[in-house]
Amino acid sequence: MRNRGFASDNNSGISPEILAAISDANSGHAIAYGDDIFTQKAVAVFKKMMGADIEVFFVFTGTGANVLGLNNMGRSFNSVICAETAHINVDECGAPEKFTGMKILPVKTPDGKLTIDNIKQHMHSFGFEHHSQPGVISITQPTEIGTVYTPAEVKTLSDYAHKNNLYLQMDGARISNAVASLGVPVKEFTKDAGVDVLSFGGTKNGMMYGEAVLFLNNKLAKNFKYFRKQGMQLSSKMRYIGAQFIAFFNNNLWIKNASHANKMAQLLYQQTKDIKNVKITQTVQANGVFAIIPKQLIPKLQKEYFFYVWNENTNEVRWMCSYDTTKEDVMEFVSLLRKMSSEL
Repeated sequence: MRNRGFASDNNSGISPEILAAISDANSGHAIAYGDDIFTQKAVAVFKKMMGADIEVFFVFTGTGANVLGLNNMGRSFNSVICAETAHINVDECGAPEKFTGMKILPVKTPDGKLTIDNIKQHMHSFGFEHHSQPGVISITQPTEIGTVYTPAEVKTLSDYAHKNNLYLQMDGARISNAVASLGVPVKEFTKDAGVDVLSFGGTKNGMMYGEAVLFLNNKLAKNFKYFRKQGMQLSSKMRYIGAQFIAFFNNNLWIKNASHANKMAQLLYQQTKDIKNVKITQTVQANGVFAIIPKQLIPKLQKEYFFYVWNENTNEVRWMCSYDTTKEDVMEFVSLLRKMSSEL
């Protein structure tokens, strides 16, 4: 199997700049649990980017960021409305429901994006004690199938949520790729668009580990530090997360990394869209390509390049590009796919 595949941007290594920052932070002692200069500087960078009135908390994982952020947005009798493909619904092993007690209400979508029309099916039974009470709308940016919400689309959802006394949460595990795709400041489609709580990811874009929970509506941050501790997401040596985020934002490394991953996904799309027996299923807006290919090709391709099957019933696969995916990786994969497809 090749050294680099298309399974996940989690599979890539650490950006050299970030690895160097971890090493630099490893000199001497530093106060634990976030009272170090690295964490404080990283928080200051986030506040400069998003506004001085936000609250910033670092955690280990994306699941931790989502679960703990949601926990502060409702009570156990509330429900969370999300796309059926959302990470909180599919890939977090029931952690949101277990930890928060809130019910997840999935919505079927053609492109992973929520709209007011497809949310309305769950907007009922307010004040009726026999039903969970809708409390949060959760969106993923980019979505799990690589599509991207525009700032206007996010604003429409937040206005609707707030009008109905709900909050809007955004899972931004790949938020760097959304910024690179949209070409606008991250604040424009998050805080300015009415997002209340944001999970800000770094691991999928060159960091070793570490995510941030940003309370853009700072009133929702009350008691979060206690829930973070109870949720086992409080890092004692937090300086290593802070140091990574400092390097992440320095010289726009996060945008450079994401832009490259997106560019490689576009190249992969352009090179595969006309191959015999290959059908691209989603608009390629970030760093993922989704395609239906003949079932018999999947295990043969996976022997050389590992990737995931997205839908076993339809033979839909997912090809993810990373900050370190090369043009050669893409072209060699395409060549193999084209050769195998032609032999059918």
